[in-house]
Amino acid sequence: MNRRIPWLLAILAFAAGCATFSRPARFTGPWDVRALQSRVPQASFGARSNRVQEVYYEGEPLGGKPTRVFAYYARPSEGAGPFPAMLLVHGGGGRAFREWADHWAARGYVALAMDLAGHGPAGRLPDGGPEQDDDTKFREFSQSEAPQMWTYHAVAAVLRGHSWLASQPGVDRQRIGVTGISWGGYLTCIVAGLDDRLKVAVPVYGCGFLHENSVWLDRFTRMSSSQRGLWVQNFDPSRYLAGVDCPILFLNGSNDFAYPMDSYQKSYELVPGAKMVSLKVRLPHGHIWSFGEVDAFVDSRLKGGAPLPRLGPLRVEGGVASTRVLSAESVAKGELCYTLDSGAWQQRVWKTVPAEISGGVVRARLPEGRPMVCYLSVVDSRDLTVTTPHLILER
Repeated sequence: MNRRIPWLLAILAFAAGCATFSRPARFTGPWDVRALQSRVPQASFGARSNRVQEVYYEGEPLGGKPTRVFAYYARPSEGAGPFPAMLLVHGGGGRAFREWADHWAARGYVALAMDLAGHGPAGRLPDGGPEQDDDTKFREFSQSEAPQMWTYHAVAAVLRGHSWLASQPGVDRQRIGVTGISWGGYLTCIVAGLDDRLKVAVPVYGCGFLHENSVWLDRFTRMSSSQRGLWVQNFDPSRYLAGVDCPILFLNGSNDFAYPMDSYQKSYELVPGAKMVSLKVRLPHGHIWSFGEVDAFVDSRLKGGAPLPRLGPLRVEGGVASTRVLSAESVAKGELCYTLDSGAWQQRVWKTVPAEISGGVVRARLPEGRPMVCYLSVVDSRDLTVTTPHLILER
């Protein structure tokens, strides 16, 4: 596709999608969201190295005792702002990553990469919050004990971090977003549905419906039905995604071991407004923050950068899959991604075939064989990928 459509038109089209839906009342679960938004937590600074400084801020009480959250706070090397800002939420087995905060500072953002396992730069804090191991995440609790759970503390730490970050000099409080990886993507889904101050969100890997299909199914199987219902009611992102009112990009792999495609799709379909999907075939799962799609999507919302290509619905007719594409950048290629396998999503073998792009439409003839799962993928001249949601074709 050689014709370049002005990026402003693409942004306006995307913004229009944000304003054409009616929103149900936001579910806030066990959190006092307004209190977390309105109060700036007390904080103290630690060591600084170049663009990055250590900071400790107030967390939620645990067992009746105060806690602190450790984070890396990074600022651009030059300029006084006002700068856009990002909250960075690590995954399971992760920590506050200095390099992640510095990545965003180098791109002109103020960033806060917080630790959500009660650790500081040298290990466990004496006044840290809950650990993030699975036994802690899925332990039995009553409704009155919900504020002692790891998810409660982690989400509150992100909301408190937002309040603190927005109060810092040179930060444009009207241009703050969040991104998280794996369990951080799970948390991002919840936070995006709770915090109406956010202007953009990108959950990577993480999603909801963990009780229906995820790597933690065995955990839910061992729970009583009442305990499972209590966990889902309070802590599954499926309860919160309908409250998302900022543009959101969902990025995952076709064979993700933890967050399979069925749960992933059910999760992003809950978002009533502007959402995009980037589903990469066999994407590795890890502590990875160097996704060009994430950077470009955030830039398009917080810095006026060129947006990712926009795809219309995936249509199948006469053995041909098609979708419309609107792109500020030239489109380098299109592909049909498909699998004829059934069974566990993590084990399915995916194949790709080239798609034709002409007149703003991406088309590919479907291979023989059913049932089939398929979606269309577009890569622009920046080597950034967006995809349609997948379809399951029975015949």
